[in-house]
Amino acid sequence: MIARLLEKKITEHWKDPKAIIILGPRQSGKTTLVNSLAEKQKTKIQFWSGDDFTTRTILEKASVAVLRNIIGKSDLLIIDEAQRIENIGLCIKIIVDQIPGVKVIATGSSAFELSNRVNEPMTGRKWEYLLLPFSFLEMVNEHGLIRERSLLEQRMIFGYYPDVVNHPGNEKEILKQLADSYLYKDILLWEKINKPERLEKLVQALAFQVGNEVSYNELGQMTGLDNQTVEKYIDLLEKAFVVFRLGSLSRNLRNELKKSRKVYFYDNGLRNALINSFNPLSLRPDTGVLWENLMVSERYKYLKTHDVWCNRFFWRTTAQQEIDYIEDAEGKLCGYEFKWNSVVKKSFSKTFLNAYPGSNAEFITPESFYNFLGLSSAQT
Repeated sequence: MIARLLEKKITEHWKDPKAIIILGPRQSGKTTLVNSLAEKQKTKIQFWSGDDFTTRTILEKASVAVLRNIIGKSDLLIIDEAQRIENIGLCIKIIVDQIPGVKVIATGSSAFELSNRVNEPMTGRKWEYLLLPFSFLEMVNEHGLIRERSLLEQRMIFGYYPDVVNHPGNEKEILKQLADSYLYKDILLWEKINKPERLEKLVQALAFQVGNEVSYNELGQMTGLDNQTVEKYIDLLEKAFVVFRLGSLSRNLRNELKKSRKVYFYDNGLRNALINSFNPLSLRPDTGVLWENLMVSERYKYLKTHDVWCNRFFWRTTAQQEIDYIEDAEGKLCGYEFKWNSVVKKSFSKTFLNAYPGSNAEFITPESFYNFLGLSSAQT
């Protein structure tokens, strides 16, 4: 099994009484990670699944006495797909507060369900983590930098979902099934969307606009949705770990775009599956887009895994001056431009550097991305 960087962080909190909540997209490896953690513990384990109707029925109104009875002598309780269980936060709170000696691990594929049901009842009683598909750094740790670097173009096309990585040769079939069977499951289940075909059109439209400013009005015209519904659906897609948004940086200049946003996909392979485009890079017009999406999403994985806190933006003016990606860490701005073609002449916006003196600026190319994704000089 490919080692996940989160495993060490979770293990550090194994012996304290707080519950461990693992969020992430479907098929990102949450159950595999939990099973790996459980196998290393010399303890009695009980496994509950939110997909099981009987389990949901019992837990939705469980009292302390009922929970004590069904947990029995188990020391470890694993609740998979916990977002499907009503009042799951209250249920876990009762276990943490009133049934000492039981460690609870809950996984969920929908932040908008599990977080809403967990956060309020469990204030101060949980550690929460985000598990995304494999990262570049995890794969380097698995089989070395040279091997993973040789697969870079493949990752740009097929991404890092565990099933995709573990079954080379079947990438297209796996990704298409993932897009068709799992992508909208949580959203459609909980939000009762009446016209899912419009949601599908919206996701496809977003896939074609990666790296560009997103206009809710334009998307609405393309999909037949009003602006408010477009924004709502994008918010749901974000909470289901399909996409994430970046806002625009606007502080010093009058002509900076102030309310714009860009949308990226957590995984390149899923993005390509949505538009049914798996051509090699030499035949693609969107190679630069794939490079930018890969770098921004992989950087996000690094930041989350290593507890690096910063605000993230892009920057653009009405005169079309732009910076692809910016991080603000304690007031220090670092700007990044992503260039797949390393030999193209590159220059950073002087307007940005003059407006934000002291900022760092860097080009991220296939020859210079290693430190950006967290590799140490010893690893490179």
